[in-house]
Amino acid sequence: MVKSSLSTSLHIMTLLAMFPEQWISSKIIAESININPVLVRQELKKLKDSELIQSKEGKNGGVKLLKSAEEIVLADIFTAIKKEDHVFEIRSETPDKKCKVGRKINTKLNSLYQEIDNAIHLKLKETTLEAFKNSF
Repeated sequence: MVKSSLSTSLHIMTLLAMFPEQWISSKIIAESININPVLVRQELKKLKDSELIQSKEGKNGGVKLLKSAEEIVLADIFTAIKKEDHVFEIRSETPDKKCKVGRKINTKLNSLYQEIDNAIHLKLKETTLEAFKNSF
């Protein structure tokens, strides 16, 4: 789900922005967020696939930002975790095609949800990770 994933990823990225020169382990990140390290690693994969972070294996390994916090806007993080999903979910059941509402509901919801996603993206584009980090 996008909402918990965004919260987790913003926490991760803010933590990495606080310590840009350090490799931070998923264990340390999980302790900061107070969640299972497996969930952290799932979010780290999305962030790495989107080229926002880099990772290093081994005893002194971990993750850190791939570019400076000034170059990253919160919309980049939103895009990384959202992928093709919408912020809101459409039910997986197929509505009744004979029903006036059922035959068009998913099309209408997709359109509405895309507008909502775009509005969120535009808002998040206004704030850099650096500015967000400095608010703490």
